[in-house]
Amino acid sequence: MQRRGGKAKAEKVRRRPKARTKPGKAVLARASIAKLDERLRQRTRELEEALQQQTATSEVLSIIRRSPADPQPVFEAIVQSATRLCDGVFSVFYLYDNDRMRIAALKNFTPEATNQLYGRQELQQLNRSFVGGRAILDRAVALIPDVLEDPEYSREFALAGGWRAVLAVPLLRDGKAIGALTVGKAEPNSFSERQIQLLKTFADQAVIAIENVRLFESVQTRTRELAESLEHLRTTQDRLVQTQKIASLGQLTAGIAHEMKNPLNFVNNFSTLSAELVDELNDTLKGLPFSHDARTQLNELTETLRDNLEKVVHHGRRADAIVKNMLLHSRESSSEHRRVDINGIVEESLKLAWHGARAQKQGFEIAIERTLDPTAGEVDVFPQDVTRALLNVIVNGFYAASKRKTEAGSGDVYEPKLAASTKSLGDRVEVKIRDNGTGMSPDVKEKMFDPFFTTKPAGEGTGLGLSISHDIIVKQHAGSIEVETRPGEFTEVRVILPRSALFV
Repeated sequence: MQRRGGKAKAEKVRRRPKARTKPGKAVLARASIAKLDERLRQRTRELEEALQQQTATSEVLSIIRRSPADPQPVFEAIVQSATRLCDGVFSVFYLYDNDRMRIAALKNFTPEATNQLYGRQELQQLNRSFVGGRAILDRAVALIPDVLEDPEYSREFALAGGWRAVLAVPLLRDGKAIGALTVGKAEPNSFSERQIQLLKTFADQAVIAIENVRLFESVQTRTRELAESLEHLRTTQDRLVQTQKIASLGQLTAGIAHEMKNPLNFVNNFSTLSAELVDELNDTLKGLPFSHDARTQLNELTETLRDNLEKVVHHGRRADAIVKNMLLHSRESSSEHRRVDINGIVEESLKLAWHGARAQKQGFEIAIERTLDPTAGEVDVFPQDVTRALLNVIVNGFYAASKRKTEAGSGDVYEPKLAASTKSLGDRVEVKIRDNGTGMSPDVKEKMFDPFFTTKPAGEGTGLGLSISHDIIVKQHAGSIEVETRPGEFTEVRVILPRSALFV
């Protein structure tokens, strides 16, 4: 019995189910390492993505610094980086101004999508058929997870471009939308929160670039205005100083001329009277008995005395003319400035010069050609002074042409000519006086406006006429005088007058 009982007990023991074995420590360690490794890889991907985004934003900031006057390189860099970092199918940068949309930059558009994008008139106006319009209208981030399920979005447009999810971030300045950055992806529901934040950063950088350009242009405009004002002030100051110098010199000249006038009158008067006394002396001496030799010697002495007195009278009159011109040169403006027709002034100057030349020289002839621009219009000038300036130039032209005719002789076919023309130059007007006279050498041209410089013979010119003309045109009216000449052929004087001169 004991053996049977023992056998039954053994069989009972053998039939008992085996207990489950627990996993070993090595298996648990491998699983833990795999999970940790996956988390590390995920963290690494996140760090790499964050580093790429940080690098991209830094590059955009660098471009902003390098292009303060042009935001276009910034827009191009943003659409490039946005497409790459968001794994996008496309990226578009819109600008919005005056209720109109325009594309500033785009990336990775298919030819079909590009044609539709540029050909769609509705994209030029705000509407909700594209995500950029929604972002600008709502002034908030616009996200469409699946464009095929959105009833307002253009389904045809999305199919042509090959995207399903689209995201747009508005560009906001002072609460006003000025544009939008749009990115599209091929898969629906595929935008992460990190990518949305990245596009927001890009949008903020674009606003900075646009604002920098606006400020840069504003500073440039203000700088130009200040530079123009400074130049204007300098010009005014120079002209004021010059005017004061001229006034002081004019007063000095006038004083000297007046002081010279009285003794000069005595010289001229007593020289003329002395010449008359010589004639009376000759008449008186005729009745007195002198030897032949004494009479001859007496006649020679009185004749020499007469010649000397005539020379004194001649040079006295010349000095008197110089004094008169000095007084004319030193006097102030002869009239108030007003707006007058420049063609009328040229015509009057020609007539005065013509009649003056005919009165001074019998048989004076010269052909005068007029080419007066009917659009030359009016200029704000001192009319009498400008007439006097042009008159001096014309008279010199008459003299040069007459001199060439005299030098040519009667056998030459030379014909004296003088051409006067006017031309409108917008805010200025041009007057040209051209003669076909003797012309000038370079050294004479250089000195022609110097006071008292003249190439005319003694008694025919004082050298003050062109000097007066230069002062009137350049110093009084802020104009200019240019001279082109060729010896033996012509001289052309080009006078430029501003329509509204600054008088000081």
